[in-house]
Formats: sequence, structure tokens, C-alpha cells
Amino acid sequence: MRRTLVIMVKEPRPGRVKTRLGRDIGMVGAAWWFRHQTRRLIRRLRDPRWRIVLAVAPDREGLESRIWPLDLLRAPQGRGDLGDRMARMLRGMPPGPVCVIGADIPGITRALVARAFEALGSHEMVFGPAPDGGYWLVGAKRASALPINMFVGVRWSTKHALADTIATLPGRRIALVDELRDVDTKADLFRL
Repeated sequence: MRRTLVIMVKEPRPGRVKTRLGRDIGMVGAAWWFRHQTRRLIRRLRDPRWRIVLAVAPDREGLESRIWPLDLLRAPQGRGDLGDRMARMLRGMPPGPVCVIGADIPGITRALVARAFEALGSHEMVFGPAPDGGYWLVGAKRASALPINMFVGVRWSTKHALADTIATLPGRRIALVDELRDVDTKADLFRL
């Protein structure tokens, strides 16, 4: 069974992406940063060990977009909160290990993604924690075995997101990989 890496992307339109960053540096600057960050990330993560699928939003625009490489598979994120959309991506991929990442984490490398997939050899789930209490990666060995209530009640964009998610997975073998920071604010950009 082949590994699948899902990258969650949004059309980089001013006012639609990285709005917290946009309040600091302007919406056009935030959209520009996200567009170039995503292009670099996709180029860096191409690897024969896994297939890349772009989880696009908004659905119709993302499926038709010429911004992302045309050779990569695309899947619409659909409606709902972040948990609804991630669950849809995890469950909707072909059989085999699946990892889902955000596109706004500059530190992601092929080696880190490979480490997450390797952790799924002996664990059911893997998370890449973030210093703010969230996570930059979630992965499942068999998405068909995910509990229905996974991601339910998670306080997104808070210091509780990772702990809340793990609480929906009692009795599961969970691995944690390296901690990485996403970019939400001007201060996050300067930390790079």
C-alpha cells in the first residue's frame, strides 16, 4: 500500500489566506508569502516514497487553479471546520498510510515527512506538534480505522488543539515527531 501525503492549500487570494499575518503585513503581502511558501514546500516535498495530493479550497477554484502544479492530484477540502476537512482527507485517500500537513510550515522537509511515515510502522497515529499547542502534521496508519469522533470538540487555534485531539483517540498507539512552527503572524516570520 502506497503512502499518501496530503498538503492542505488555499487559493492565495488577499483576504482569504493568512488573514492574521495579513493584519500585520497587509493582505497582499500575506497572500504573496503563502503562494511562494506553498510552491517551495511542494517542490521540496516531492519524493518517490509517497504520492502528493493537494487538498484544495475553495473547492471549485482550487480544482481548476493554475497556481498549483498540474501533475499533482487534487481533492476538495469541502465544508466544515478544520477537523471536518482533515478527517475527510484522511478517510478519503486510497488504502495505506496517510499524513496531512498544512502549507504554512516552512520547516517541513522530506526527512521529517519520512520520519512520520516510519512512525506509522509501529503506531496507529502520528502527530507533529507545534510550540503553540497545535500540530503541523497528523497521520494515520489505516484511515479506515479512525474513530468517528476524531477531531470532535477540538479547540482549534488554541494551546489545547493537540491535547484535545489525542483525547479523542483513547487506547491508540500514538507517536510524536519533531516540533515545528507555522507562520501566523509577523513575529513568526521574524523567527524564521
